[in-house]
Amino acid sequence: MIKHKEQRVGILVDVSNMYHSAKNLYNKKTNFKEILTKAVAGRKLIRATAYAIRTENKEESPFIEALEQQGFEVKMKDLQIFAGGAKKADWDVGIAIDAIKLADKLDVLVIVSGDGDYLPLVSYLQNNKGCLVEIMAFRKTCSSKLIEEADDFTDLGSSKKFLIYN
Repeated sequence: MIKHKEQRVGILVDVSNMYHSAKNLYNKKTNFKEILTKAVAGRKLIRATAYAIRTENKEESPFIEALEQQGFEVKMKDLQIFAGGAKKADWDVGIAIDAIKLADKLDVLVIVSGDGDYLPLVSYLQNNKGCLVEIMAFRKTCSSKLIEEADDFTDLGSSKKFLIYN
């Protein structure tokens, strides 16, 4: 896909999806700064939003500060804990709503997640809003249908620069 410097780009990052994929696949942390650089690709960045979960003990605070320093607007949501002990935390609907709200101001929307739940969103953005949709995710944990439907796909597992080695 041709990427040119006049394209207006929005980047929406499902932090939990990326965190757990990198941890489970490589036992590493995700390098969000490198992801942002690759997603922008020399184009006009309009907005970069990272969607994160606030845990009970708030241990994620330094991580959130780091994301903000890298250029992300961070949106937080509390971890839900149900009576039976089950935990739930996802941003799928919030990311989809923000994508639709931003679409009229963008040429390209980059979704950093491999979650197949975004398929209807990708289709809507392409067919109703005229946006190109790029997906960045670890291929091994990414919906194959999402890869097919995207205008461009970046496999974050293809380069060590998307992981933090320390």
